[in-house]
Amino acid sequence: MTATIAGPDGKPRCRWCAAAPEFLHYHDTEWGFPVDDDHRLFEKLSLEGFQSGLSWRTILNKRENFRAAFHRFDFDRVARFGARDVARLLKDEGIVRHRGKIEAVINNAQRARELVQREGSLAAYFWRYEAQQRSKPSAASTSEASIALSKDLKKQGWQFVGPTTVYAFMQAMGLVNDHAAACVVRAQVERERKGFARPGA
Repeated sequence: MTATIAGPDGKPRCRWCAAAPEFLHYHDTEWGFPVDDDHRLFEKLSLEGFQSGLSWRTILNKRENFRAAFHRFDFDRVARFGARDVARLLKDEGIVRHRGKIEAVINNAQRARELVQREGSLAAYFWRYEAQQRSKPSAASTSEASIALSKDLKKQGWQFVGPTTVYAFMQAMGLVNDHAAACVVRAQVERERKGFARPGA
């Protein structure tokens, strides 16, 4: 099986983006492009935690609902959520109603505030774990960098941040370019990565 499939314009793209209609736009405009916005980074890590045991399609289709429920993943606001907020979210049919995952996002928001106080920003911290770029994209679900980042986050008290979850986050936020070698978007991502000012560098 080849790693790519022809898109609507006839150009090759990563095979996974043909699995659902909504994946194409996400693949072409978001996945792998470097991100330094703290709220977007927190959002993605939170959504990857919600995805655990589910499909990304489920989460992507509910993303706007998640954004509304968690104040667009403003971790300063989410960190102040209490029992009443948990009860409200458990009744919200627009998101994944899993108590452990909801409470993990609130906990992680509190840890994110602490991390920003120490590091200046989430971006400065996460981009320290940028993987050395490989000549070929990986089909692996973890990496040395994701294992190290996962371990450090857990040490700080973050939850639902296993190495596989963290690696998916790194792929999506541009800390590694895992677009297939022949994918038309790979070169676009690489250009953006080359021109990207690494936070804290």
